[in-house]
Amino acid sequence: MRTLARRLLLPGLTTLALAATGCSSTAPTGATGGPERPAASASATAGTQQLDVAAAPQGPATPTAVARARTGKGRPEKSSLKVASYDKASGRAVISTPPQEPSGPSSHSPSPGKALPEQPDVAVDDVIASAPAPGAPDGLLAKVTEVVGKTDRGIEVKTAPTTLASVLKEDKADGKVPVDPASVIVEPLMKGVTFSWAKGQGARFGPKGAELPLGNLRLDLNASVDTAEGAPASAGASVSGFVQLAPTVEFAYDGSSGGVPGPSSAFLGMSGDWSSQWELKGRAAASTGAPKRIPFAKLYSAPVIQVGPVPVVVNMGLTCYVQVEADGRVTLDVQQDVKGDFRVGGSYASGKGWTPVSTSTVRSSPAKASVTAAGRVKGALGAEASVGLYGAVGVSADFAPYLRGEADAKAAASTDGKTSASGSWALYGGFDLSGQLQLQLSLFGTPVFERRIPLGTLNREWPLASGQTAR
Repeated sequence: MRTLARRLLLPGLTTLALAATGCSSTAPTGATGGPERPAASASATAGTQQLDVAAAPQGPATPTAVARARTGKGRPEKSSLKVASYDKASGRAVISTPPQEPSGPSSHSPSPGKALPEQPDVAVDDVIASAPAPGAPDGLLAKVTEVVGKTDRGIEVKTAPTTLASVLKEDKADGKVPVDPASVIVEPLMKGVTFSWAKGQGARFGPKGAELPLGNLRLDLNASVDTAEGAPASAGASVSGFVQLAPTVEFAYDGSSGGVPGPSSAFLGMSGDWSSQWELKGRAAASTGAPKRIPFAKLYSAPVIQVGPVPVVVNMGLTCYVQVEADGRVTLDVQQDVKGDFRVGGSYASGKGWTPVSTSTVRSSPAKASVTAAGRVKGALGAEASVGLYGAVGVSADFAPYLRGEADAKAAASTDGKTSASGSWALYGGFDLSGQLQLQLSLFGTPVFERRIPLGTLNREWPLASGQTAR
């Protein structure tokens, strides 16, 4: 289903994912191995360099960054090589060079079967860091273990998995890269979901695209939820509103570890601004067991960030959901505006290992609120997020702004036969933030940890409205 969505919904992802080093005639500031810096010079292979972190340039070329382990310290260098194909099961890849332009009027293509194209210069111990390629939709980070031979497409090699430490070596990098909203693939999971985004150069998409700040994406939802048994038709339960966010990838690496294998520090995470406005109304069905979580959309993006000359493929996923927990007695009509930010990720320091990072600041205001009858209800409009490298999930998080309402009815009777009823009600807004670090963060070249590390749970709650009723 995800593959189909990638093909049909937003073909702009192809342009972003295939862009990497060498797409521009000018090397990025701070990039190593550019035309003005010979790969074999001492200045190019000694010491620590600060590498820029930026979005990969976009263009038709699909180059590959290659770290030459046989030249000096194997500092990564710009290359026009491409991964023509990759087979994950066997680890075999075909590395090719781009077609050569004819050099003059007499130039002509070789006759079929008489000549092979120019063969790329690939050797054992070369490290290949590639943007998404045929057979490697999440990019490729691998070391050449054997050069098999020439084919009609290039050089076939055998590879083995490796780490970023083997390609970034002793260099440093630290930066934030906004995710292009046009690169995000959306898979609606229920009716009533629409998607919008806005980016630079006036490009906008979807019914709300014209209203969005640049760099933002938005999901609108209008859906019914199960209504309590016996509730009148006027108490039909529904959720409506939108979620709007501008996600950013955060990446840091410090390879200056004093000769100790692996980096001295690293960070991978996701942050961004978040806003939502949503309404929960009606009498929701009573919950049985765990609260009912209803996913309504899945989002996926694989932005390529440029760390010096190295394309690093970051995979991001987001599943937006509605969750309702109720006793089937309360009729609710509440609307809440939520604005804030979030930051989740994993931070590594040599000698301390990986530690979780999770912060969030949220502000909320109710637009309207009312509760009738006695009981309780809680509804959340949340998102499960994941971020990782080259297709492996490293950090997962669950961010869930919620509404909670409760009402308490009291009845009294007197000897004269008169009765009265009164009650109090209160509404609260809040959010929960939880998640975990996973084994795959070892792609940085850090020691493997044996268990998943919880991010810890953040919870904030604040009163929205309250009142007394008398009948």
